[in-house]
Amino acid sequence: MFSFRKEEVNEISNATRAILVKNKRSQALPMPLVKNKEEKRKDILLLFLCISVFALLFSSCGRRTEGEVLKAPAEDKRLLIYTSHKEELWKPIVKEFEERTGIWVEVVSGGTNLLLEEIAEKKGEVDADLFFGGGVESLNAFSEYFIPYEAKGIEEVDPQFRSASDVWTPFSALPVVLIYNEKLLSPEELSSWEDVLNPKFKGKIAMANPAHSASAFTGLLSFAEAVQEDTDSTEDIAGDKEILPRIAKQLDGKEYADSGEVPEAVADGSELVGITLEETALKYMAKGKNIGIIYPKEGTTVVPDAGAILKGAKHLENAQKFLDFSISKDCQDILQKRFHRRAVLKSMAGEGEPSLLEIKKLSYDIPKISAERNRVLTDWSFYMGLIEEEEKAS
Repeated sequence: MFSFRKEEVNEISNATRAILVKNKRSQALPMPLVKNKEEKRKDILLLFLCISVFALLFSSCGRRTEGEVLKAPAEDKRLLIYTSHKEELWKPIVKEFEERTGIWVEVVSGGTNLLLEEIAEKKGEVDADLFFGGGVESLNAFSEYFIPYEAKGIEEVDPQFRSASDVWTPFSALPVVLIYNEKLLSPEELSSWEDVLNPKFKGKIAMANPAHSASAFTGLLSFAEAVQEDTDSTEDIAGDKEILPRIAKQLDGKEYADSGEVPEAVADGSELVGITLEETALKYMAKGKNIGIIYPKEGTTVVPDAGAILKGAKHLENAQKFLDFSISKDCQDILQKRFHRRAVLKSMAGEGEPSLLEIKKLSYDIPKISAERNRVLTDWSFYMGLIEEEEKAS
């Protein structure tokens, strides 16, 4: 397994180049016959840095027997993944896949929407074989860059989490929840989406930027779906002239750059209420943070994240194998037992407290919402910008 952010690759390359250039220049200078201790120390440090940089560039996390010579894997044993999952999640999943298949996986991580927009800007001409992570509304919105694949075992997946066209393969089911600071609020003060609109919470709500975070986009649309008066049409959410500006005003024009900042802000008391995913809330609660969780009485959305194969994937068969593994019983067990995530398999729907069967669900038309995604984000940016301008003028 080999994982770098693109900016890290550039930094390592520049550092290596600088070291080598410096060494080359020093070799051109007259060398003293005897080196003092300081010069020897610098030479040792330079050698250590060169070795460390090259070891970092060409190392992987796959298991190897002691003394085995490091060799580049054959082309048919490679897979390049773009993922929006946090390393704590994707790393053990990828490692398990590598050990089972012998396939060498390279991972590039980033925000869902930022990675998808990069794919769109390059018209799909990227090196990645597979996109792993992100809400399916976002994947649907960029479906022209993916190819359908019916994963092995897909018939065991709950139909509500499946793609009608198999353009993506569901990975886990993600209920949107409300969180609150247990030291500053009682559960009685927050039981519904409507409660979030209470004036006492204005400017004290944590939500990530939906243009950057797929989970925040789902959270925003869940909020809007729950509090709008007309719930018959998803289109009303995207074009509503009351709901989105009302929510923007309640946030006081404030949003977080990363979804991971939301529970932190609530836990430390910077905010009273947060909109996040259940698995994120449970993860922080397990760490002993001052967070309580609410399943809103109006209901909530349970939208899956997924994986999708990119058009032109150079390692198509390996990408297919990864999707097969992602919905296997073994992988789904790992999700529920280690990462507080909901499995998408029908046989596991009754597990958890509350179970997926017990969580009240809002109407959420994924195809319609995917089609309206860009308009929703444009409108949302406009309303948030208006609030910022009003604050500057006041």
